[in-house]
Amino acid sequence: MASSDYARIEQAILYLDAHALDQPSLEDAAAHVGLSPFHFQRMFSQWAGISPKRFVQLHTLRSARRLLAERRSVLETSLEVGLSGSGRLHELFVTLTSMTPGEYKLGGEGLTVRYGVHASPFGACLLAVCERGICGLHFLTGESKEDALAALKREWPRATFEESSEATAPWVERIFRASGPGAAARPLSVLVRGTPFQVQVWQALLRVPSGEVTTYEDLARAIGKPKAMRAVGSAVGDNPVGLLIPCHRVLRKTGVFGEYRWGAARKRAMLAWEDLRYGDGVAQEAPPGLVAPTAAQR
Repeated sequence: MASSDYARIEQAILYLDAHALDQPSLEDAAAHVGLSPFHFQRMFSQWAGISPKRFVQLHTLRSARRLLAERRSVLETSLEVGLSGSGRLHELFVTLTSMTPGEYKLGGEGLTVRYGVHASPFGACLLAVCERGICGLHFLTGESKEDALAALKREWPRATFEESSEATAPWVERIFRASGPGAAARPLSVLVRGTPFQVQVWQALLRVPSGEVTTYEDLARAIGKPKAMRAVGSAVGDNPVGLLIPCHRVLRKTGVFGEYRWGAARKRAMLAWEDLRYGDGVAQEAPPGLVAPTAAQR
């Protein structure tokens, strides 16, 4: 799906969510994003796997609260049984490696970071990789590639940067083609530079399966620091690797979605996409349109 298509999907999700109680018609939603009803229905169904009407019925604030009520203990459960004990833990098998204290102080000195901008089911993203794995995944939200690159360089201030979409394209394929129930698991290595506390929070996030959600309170308890909710929230917001370290799966305890580093609308889109594929009773295979286009197609 082209990034321009995702932008319309994002607008549609916000519109449908804001007007859910009014049960907006297909024509109203299509007009809001500047498409004919036929093309809007086709685009939305290709992305979500269901019709806009069904989306409104399933993904509402009530749905978010239901997820919390039914599944908020999943983080504690997964921590108790270990990653091998659950059949639906992080389907991409992300392995998180953090810099040692000595490496942290060096700020990435001696590291060569290659980056490129690619299309994804959630809009354009800037992906960065090094010889030790993925070291950055930023979704472009109202900012230029240069702004996203500047943020990446602040995370790795002494690294050497090279633009190379050829180097990052295979990783994009692995990230987004691996998504979906029944997809073959392909381990992904992620390298982060963070404080011990931040890394502890990011490790805990990896225990939250697709289609599930948790809260800041649950995360704080899971890492053994129940009173550190504010610090946990800051660590979640500082996550440098979007989607793979699933900070989008954290909700406020009231069921409110809250903010997201790459846009609240994108967080809603990610949760809706995952809930519709992995949630009980509505899981289904991802349609071909969710696969990131190849370089030849873009």
